[in-house]
Amino acid sequence: MSDRPSDRAADRPWLFRTYAGHSTAAASNALYRGNLEKGQTGLSVAFDLPTQTGYDSDHVLARGEVGKVGVPISHLGDMRALFDQIPIEEMNTSMTINATAAWLLALYVAAAEEQGADVSKLTGTVQNDIIKEYLSRGTYVFPPEPSLRLISDIAAWTYANAPKWNPMNVCSYHLQEAGATPAQELAFALATAIAVLDTVKARKAVSDEDFPKVVGRVSFFVNAGIRFVTEMCKMRAFCDLWDEICRERYGVEEARYRRFRYGVQVNSLGLTEQQPENNVYRILLETLAVTLSKRARARAVQLPAWNEALGLPRPWDQQWSLRMQQILAYETDLLEFDDLFDGNPAVEAKVEALKAGARDELATIDGMGGAVACIDYMKAALVDANTARLGRIERGETTVVGVNRYETTEASPLTAGEGGVLTVDPAVEAEQIARLADWRAARDDAAVRAALAELRAAAREGRNIMPPSIACAKAGVTTGEWGFAIRAEFGEYRAPTGVGKAVSNAAEGLEEIREAVAAASARLGGRLKFVVGKPGLDGHSNGAEQIAVRARDSGMDVTYEGIRMTPEEIVARAEAEGAHVIGLSILSGSHLPLIGEVMSRLREAGRATPVVVGGIIPEEDAAALRQMGVARVYTPKDFDLNRIMFDIVGLVGGEKAAA
Repeated sequence: MSDRPSDRAADRPWLFRTYAGHSTAAASNALYRGNLEKGQTGLSVAFDLPTQTGYDSDHVLARGEVGKVGVPISHLGDMRALFDQIPIEEMNTSMTINATAAWLLALYVAAAEEQGADVSKLTGTVQNDIIKEYLSRGTYVFPPEPSLRLISDIAAWTYANAPKWNPMNVCSYHLQEAGATPAQELAFALATAIAVLDTVKARKAVSDEDFPKVVGRVSFFVNAGIRFVTEMCKMRAFCDLWDEICRERYGVEEARYRRFRYGVQVNSLGLTEQQPENNVYRILLETLAVTLSKRARARAVQLPAWNEALGLPRPWDQQWSLRMQQILAYETDLLEFDDLFDGNPAVEAKVEALKAGARDELATIDGMGGAVACIDYMKAALVDANTARLGRIERGETTVVGVNRYETTEASPLTAGEGGVLTVDPAVEAEQIARLADWRAARDDAAVRAALAELRAAAREGRNIMPPSIACAKAGVTTGEWGFAIRAEFGEYRAPTGVGKAVSNAAEGLEEIREAVAAASARLGGRLKFVVGKPGLDGHSNGAEQIAVRARDSGMDVTYEGIRMTPEEIVARAEAEGAHVIGLSILSGSHLPLIGEVMSRLREAGRATPVVVGGIIPEEDAAALRQMGVARVYTPKDFDLNRIMFDIVGLVGGEKAAA
């Protein structure tokens, strides 16, 4: 028998992407063009947090966040610069944007038209999944109902005007990052897709005859973790369940409209700060989960870099991940075979078990009124699942090499010298603000006011938001102006934290901590009061949630109000609560300016409250924070939450503190 089937050509590989964008549109454009020259076949745009949450770069909440986790796009000029010398009509572009998806798509369309592109030929995706933002990522702006309306507007507009564009990328990626089990990831993502399609159908955004074609444009963006056999089975389960939902719930008959289409970024949650070179193996194994099974193979793959637990990866680091994909696709024989797992009894059993678990979750969600009605339930379930996951690592039940086992290591030459990560010049923010001021000064203010008035009228009257958004883009409206115009009509939303009912599941050592907390509380004359805050726009709340849960279960009086607070609000809350310790969490790289402001405001208020900080913080930044007066700095390597609890007790004069 031949090693290779002789009756079929090799399959085409998936789209090769890297998730990229930082500092400025011009710098990101140079990075994109360099990556395309290296063989990348699609773009995946990362936007900074002000852009994602509908603020201009000079807004108070944008301070310290400009250009940190992605590229700042404040207006059409920025989008123009981002795609300079890149033919938009020929690109397959994925934009990781949710609350402001309609606006960024409008800017993209306006930039494409300036290039002379045929909009009907545009290919790509806006993520546009707001429900997972409420549950995990945190870049939401508007309440659920109007947010679903915005998604359905995009679906209707793209169907009519850009039919090759995916109007929504249902994103289970961040659900897994928030701790979701495979069954939860399946169910919560599918429930989100159902909520959106039900909204499109109820609003009659497209005709009944055309509805199956809109179903066929829904794509998914998933996560693949280190248990790669289970993850591969999860992807086969996704394919089966989506086909089932399309047929049974929506009556979609044509197989091409029921096909499960997905892109993937493999797991970043499992990347370790300790022995970071091991992350290369993790990324490769996770990639196999979404490429080995032809029936469930990703259409696009973007891989994190080995050093993303340390900071922003450099172009060389991204190239290393791109080469991994190219070697797998072009040097191995993977694409020469049909599905390797069809008929495998172990695989089939695991797939059926995952489908059964997902169906049970979907039935629960449906019984509670659907995904929008279940946001509190799903958020609490994710916090619980993540708490359980961390507990297994703490207890050694789950092995993480280099973290809780095989910790002895040689010094890594990869992190020597410049430290192995890219840094963003603090001057970038001032330069972006100056460009924004120049843009405002040069535009026609009357045209801007008229465009914004029409945008608000469309939002108020229930008309499709895309045409007036494109008109706003061409008139010179800024991201913040678009965002506040929509806020004025739809309002803003504050998502649940999921902390209230979560259980720490950390029986070992918890009694000892409770005794230490009780003793410290007795000396303080009341329960040890711990205020946990997330300054700035960073929505990665997993760490803050887990600290809040463990502190509460240790006997502390905990205040945690969720994401997106200004330093002024955090200090005011600490004063109002009489906090004994303040805990701050930032993973966006904005720790120095934001924590610096918190410390300054505490001094101005005459408070000497100890402050502890957690985040992705290089050692030189940690030293700078300690110089500011921060008492403790924790990074992803500090997975032992009990030790952190003892540290907090020690800061208020407790007798027992961790060594």
